[in-house]
Amino acid sequence: MKNFKNRLLFNISYFFLWIGYFAFARLFFLLFYFDKTQDLDFTTIFKTFLYGIRLDASFAAYLCIIPFLFLIFSIFINSIRIGNLIKWYSYILLVFITLLLVIDASLYASWGIRLDTTLFTYINTPEVMLASISSFQLISGLIFWLLTSFVFIKIFKKIINKNTEELRTGDWLQAPLFLLIMAALIIPLRGGLQTIPINQSNVYFSSKMFANHAAINFMWNFSNALTHKSDGKNPYKSFSVEVAKEIINKNRNQLLEATTDSILNTTKPNVILIIWESLTAKVVGSLGGEPNVTENLNKLSKEGILFTNFYANGDRTDKGIPAILSGYYPQPTVSIMKMPNKTRSLPMLPQKMIDLGYKTSFYHGGDLNFGNMNTYLRNAGITDFVDGDDFDKKDWNSKWGAHDHILMQRFSDDLTKKQTTPFFKIALTLTSHEPYEILGDYKFGKETEVNKFRSAHAYTDKVIGKFIEDAKKQPWYQNTLIVILADHGHRSPEHEGAYNSPNKFKIPMLWLGGALNKTGIEISNIASQIDLSYTLLDLLKGDNSDFKFSKNIFNTSENQYAHYIFNNGFGTLTKNGFFLFDNVSKKSIIKKGEATSKLDSLGKAISQNAYQDFLDRK
Repeated sequence: MKNFKNRLLFNISYFFLWIGYFAFARLFFLLFYFDKTQDLDFTTIFKTFLYGIRLDASFAAYLCIIPFLFLIFSIFINSIRIGNLIKWYSYILLVFITLLLVIDASLYASWGIRLDTTLFTYINTPEVMLASISSFQLISGLIFWLLTSFVFIKIFKKIINKNTEELRTGDWLQAPLFLLIMAALIIPLRGGLQTIPINQSNVYFSSKMFANHAAINFMWNFSNALTHKSDGKNPYKSFSVEVAKEIINKNRNQLLEATTDSILNTTKPNVILIIWESLTAKVVGSLGGEPNVTENLNKLSKEGILFTNFYANGDRTDKGIPAILSGYYPQPTVSIMKMPNKTRSLPMLPQKMIDLGYKTSFYHGGDLNFGNMNTYLRNAGITDFVDGDDFDKKDWNSKWGAHDHILMQRFSDDLTKKQTTPFFKIALTLTSHEPYEILGDYKFGKETEVNKFRSAHAYTDKVIGKFIEDAKKQPWYQNTLIVILADHGHRSPEHEGAYNSPNKFKIPMLWLGGALNKTGIEISNIASQIDLSYTLLDLLKGDNSDFKFSKNIFNTSENQYAHYIFNNGFGTLTKNGFFLFDNVSKKSIIKKGEATSKLDSLGKAISQNAYQDFLDRK
């Protein structure tokens, strides 16, 4: 009887040890993001634990399967050996899971999602993830990982020893009973006796997305993403294929042609595309953002054409580049740029420019292997590259590559040489990416992350301002169109409303240069990155028919729309409304304006159609 009691106590205590660990993990997450937690009332904070315990229990059940099985073996095998097996199993799991706990908390600030298989997209380039983390964060994270692992190992060791040391072999009749107890783990494992097993949507309870994210068990989320890889089916299907296309065509077909005269004084200008890392409209004064961060861009906005309702389609560089150069919507949980077998069939602006007789080149101060960018750009037809390997290491920051002033000076110097015209040159900056390391003064200081962010953009703004000033002195300037836009928006500075509201995705786009026949004007049409290639090729009398998701930015219809995608969700907006949808809970997060029903259908149709196109590319 004593053996039975000890085995039963072990099962109960071991299960609740993991429940306790995950409660600690949730508390750590809430404290780590204390600034966000402060926005939650006590009841909401309590509910993150109350709702989250179902996923905690589910993953705890998974972790208990092997120890419960080992415990059955203790009926036949010496308990000391069994106890040691269970302890080492637990120790290894604690060290591994605590490491993922630290990674999850560290990356949430940048990604806005709990840990999932996005982690593996950087497995070949871990320096890319580490580049977003300061040395202090790295060291403190390492200390926390080791200390937390040590403390929980001690706790687990004490409880396991207490309940296994006195176990004895024999009592074979207990084996079927404990097999039944082990089988009962299926109940917490699937979240209860309901027909549909538990998933993330079961713990979504709040209108505040951070509270929902805090309720998620990070290990359950990671494991679920790991074991639910694409089966070739479209998880975003809301309509039949025909209906989805009909919805899109009804909205898009009326927006394919410009309704204004060409803004160019030539059909064969040189084109320079400057892609500015992480530049959000929130720090651009000419777009109503903070007035003193991008002072040069604010001034230049009066000299060209400023697009005041322009949006990024994704939230990372590896999603922004294909949106800009291929007119291709990002996917919620994967990046097509990292899949050469799929990118090779994408329409490519550089190749279309080559077909028009342009000489193409690409400049970047960092590693072009990031996100498989090198393969993507070469598939695009570009053969002339300048990257991090072309710069002295003393001119690098500690993480990403050459500082922007070094990159743009090289860009400018190369342009002073005799050029094969017309040319199409692209420069991608990097200094305004975390950890915001710049040379010289931090204009806004560096005491906080947001002030380092502001300072980094002020630095790059100064670099861009100097480049434009030098460009105006060059003979090629009078026949050149310069396009400045961001690769994506940013969470900083913190904005009102939902984390993934349009404020996060709104970015600047400014057209400058002597090739413009209209200057000092603003274009308020709703547009996004995927519309750039289509519109530019229309102006250059090129073939833009392959860009089947795009629209013409210079169509002034009130029905112009933008659609952006984040991890498992989307936002769709027009001048008359906005619709934000979460794919996990299958619920809208925000409905605003008169056209939400229309935007609901349009957003779901685009998401379905775009993902189906992604699946169909081989």
